[in-house]
Amino acid sequence: MKKVEAIIKPFKLDEVKDALNGIGVQGMTVTEVKGFGRQKGHVEIYRGTEYEVTFLPKIKLEVVIPDSMIDKVISTIIEKAKTGSIGDGKIFLYSLEDVIRIRTGDKGEAAI
Repeated sequence: MKKVEAIIKPFKLDEVKDALNGIGVQGMTVTEVKGFGRQKGHVEIYRGTEYEVTFLPKIKLEVVIPDSMIDKVISTIIEKAKTGSIGDGKIFLYSLEDVIRIRTGDKGEAAI
């Protein structure tokens, strides 16, 4: 089993979510986060004063999937989250030792 964690632009969330549901991803966790990478933020002007915004709003999307779905999930996220401009995000992939559903006690892929 794998955990896929993707940091994407907020306006791409619905498109990515719908595409993942369409390929059979049954659950996900979404968190509003702030951060920066190579962008290093930007400068905004508010009431005539410049402010440096170093942490940009992003969405962290987490899904746990069987190993057999990994290529399809990653390619779907890339396809739907890509704008071609700086700040499109990153995908992180983790191996999971086990998953346990609290309600039933199911383990492994049955708990996904």
